[in-house]
Amino acid sequence: MDSYEYSELLKVLVVKVENIKNIINPEEIEERLKEIEEMENDPNFWSDAKNAGEIQKEKNRIASILNRYKITKQKIDDAVDLFELANAEDDKETLELLFLEAESLEEHIKKAEISVMLSGEHDINNAIVTIHPGAGGTESQDWASILYRMYLRWAERRGFKVEELDYQDGEEAGIKDVSFIIKGDYAYGYLKVENGIHRLVRISPFDANAKRHTSFTSVMVSPEVDDNIDIEIVEKDIRVDTYRASGAGGQHVNKTDSAIRITHIPTGIVVQCQNDRSQHKNRDTAFKMLRSRLYELELEKKIAAAGDKPKSEIGWGHQIRSYVLHPYLQIKDNRSNKAYTNVNDILDGDLDKMLEDVLVSQSS
Repeated sequence: MDSYEYSELLKVLVVKVENIKNIINPEEIEERLKEIEEMENDPNFWSDAKNAGEIQKEKNRIASILNRYKITKQKIDDAVDLFELANAEDDKETLELLFLEAESLEEHIKKAEISVMLSGEHDINNAIVTIHPGAGGTESQDWASILYRMYLRWAERRGFKVEELDYQDGEEAGIKDVSFIIKGDYAYGYLKVENGIHRLVRISPFDANAKRHTSFTSVMVSPEVDDNIDIEIVEKDIRVDTYRASGAGGQHVNKTDSAIRITHIPTGIVVQCQNDRSQHKNRDTAFKMLRSRLYELELEKKIAAAGDKPKSEIGWGHQIRSYVLHPYLQIKDNRSNKAYTNVNDILDGDLDKMLEDVLVSQSS
């Protein structure tokens, strides 16, 4: 790297930091922190433990955002000042040190961008994920099972826990449907970018003629929300069905209708849970899933109102990402517009770079 290249890099990074500032609005955060401090000085504030706890969570979250921004701003300001001084004095030793630290500085700015994209109210929450194959029978159902394994491996790599909520085997291979919770800090913040249609191109292992097939699978990701979330579910708007669980569980599974399916009639959203032997617990979990899906629907409406179209049918023209296994190996994300050749690693759960690239692209 030479002085010109470093100068151009600094220009790009300065713009990135300015974008971060525009997104988080540090002045508003500082004003809100002052308001919270005034509330904390009121003795009555602490009498409502639930409200005080929520305010404290907000305080910690926005203070962390502000602190990260200030550190990042200081780093880029220091780099710019030092570069200008070293350039003016032709200090080759300092310039060489700056060039060596350029990659580290760039990585720090990228992490700051990502932290901004993970600063939403529910980004820190667990993620409820539902995978549903599109048309295509066994081929699409097998693709759904590959994606399911990919997310399980990603969770394992991060030390997150996974709780399966509902699982339906495919008729010949793969899965018809699966819902599960990934439990870990910022699971939803990262996986929210997986919300959409995933397209696979490969030589089908189920085709005796070894022809190339294209398959589609829908991935729906919602934050696991608690009862405090303002989502109203009217009793007349839902239909609750019980059925016999089909997964593992011994004789109990085969003899009792412990599984629960809830249909939200106005939206057509269907959730189901069969992971517990208790019908009551499955019902509670299903309602939690429904609240999360309805919350996600509200987010999609806001996105649509802003001019971005939410996902629709599972098919051509609606995919967020394409996974090509033949005639070459490549995964291409339609949001970040980046391509990846480490296909096997990604399908084995090495998702972080791809997810972060999408998060950063959405912050621009």
